[in-house]
Amino acid sequence: MMRMRTLTQFFGFFFLRTCALFVVLILALLLGHIWQKGSGSLSWEFLSAAPRQGMTAGGIFPAILGTLCVTCIAAVLGMPLGIGCAIYLNEYAADTALTRVIRISIRNLSGVPSIVYGLFGVVLFVQLFKFGTSILSAGCTLGLMTLPWTITASEEALKNVPMAYREGALALGATKWQAIRTNVLPYALGGMITGTILSLSRVAGETAPILFTGAAFFLPELPKSVFDQFMALPYHLYIMSTQHHAVAKVRPLAYGTALVLIGLILALNLAAIILRARLRTMKKE
Repeated sequence: MMRMRTLTQFFGFFFLRTCALFVVLILALLLGHIWQKGSGSLSWEFLSAAPRQGMTAGGIFPAILGTLCVTCIAAVLGMPLGIGCAIYLNEYAADTALTRVIRISIRNLSGVPSIVYGLFGVVLFVQLFKFGTSILSAGCTLGLMTLPWTITASEEALKNVPMAYREGALALGATKWQAIRTNVLPYALGGMITGTILSLSRVAGETAPILFTGAAFFLPELPKSVFDQFMALPYHLYIMSTQHHAVAKVRPLAYGTALVLIGLILALNLAAIILRARLRTMKKE
């Protein structure tokens, strides 16, 4: 019997390690291929100049700037709303049928196709709020996309804080909000912010939502306000790879754009890892 358990455990761990190695191998092959095809396009001009000559020369700086702008707007909109909603659902809302339906609806929103968010953004921000096809409309649409992931990650982080932390503060005469602010949030903040950053790294690579709400094929000048159209890395990559009049000629530039976009997303993920490690160190001190 003991031998059978040992064998089962061995094959179980072997299967898990094989799956993990397979995933890492696929990722390495993908990144290696993109690096091989796109590293030759990387230069200071490529990162700091605007595209020219029908996007067959120049750089992608307007697309980088546009991507950063809409991601920042998404963060400003999504972080407070998502974290606030998670705090209410976990700390204040009673466990009723209504709150369970709300939680299920939030989980379901995570699986809604991004193009549906894009169409909703057109109706709400472009037409109803009259923001027009602009940086603001695209950023707000991406902010809505981050909400389900931000709420879910933040609520899970709050659930991991022991109930004794809340009860101890309440027993000493603290109000409910004081107990949450001083005894709960400091321990959940790492997971909450990490989840938010990861959701932002996801929406930074989305094309469909910004396609309808503000992204432009080509702009010779940088946007002057949040109500202007903009270029973005995902849409720029889509155009260069599929819609350009000289796809074969600009393919190295497309690979370079993909490399920059992946680098931006990896930087956001790395920031999440560093932030979580820093917050854990602060809690121990």
